[in-house]
Amino acid sequence: MLPDHPTMEEMEAFFSGDHFATQAAGCRIVEGWKGHAVAEMDLAEIHKNAQGNIMGGAIFTLADFALAIASNIGTGPAVNAMSTIMYLSATRGTKLIATADCEKAGRRLGFYAVRVTDDTGKLIAKMDVTVCPV
Repeated sequence: MLPDHPTMEEMEAFFSGDHFATQAAGCRIVEGWKGHAVAEMDLAEIHKNAQGNIMGGAIFTLADFALAIASNIGTGPAVNAMSTIMYLSATRGTKLIATADCEKAGRRLGFYAVRVTDDTGKLIAKMDVTVCPV
């Protein structure tokens, strides 16, 4: 378990096992502490769909990675039990940034909100998530 305010090295080591997010999708940790995280992803051709827009799955992966960081620091392991994502706008930026924040932490469930923006500041997606311990 990570402490409430881990170092960047501790977070990167802990989440290095998230191979799909970190290696395939290129997600990176920007900051994290108990109940909060920011992750980012530089956009590339691999993230685009057939229409040339950023694929919803790429956006979801980044949002879910930020959630994993926020919900697994300073507490036992937790997983995304249920999520709803709203795709609000296409991005024209070169990077996506996901910010995850705990809205309510309970003994059995936690409730998080994740906002995904691009590097121009445009809101791209919002995700509401319920996490549970494993």
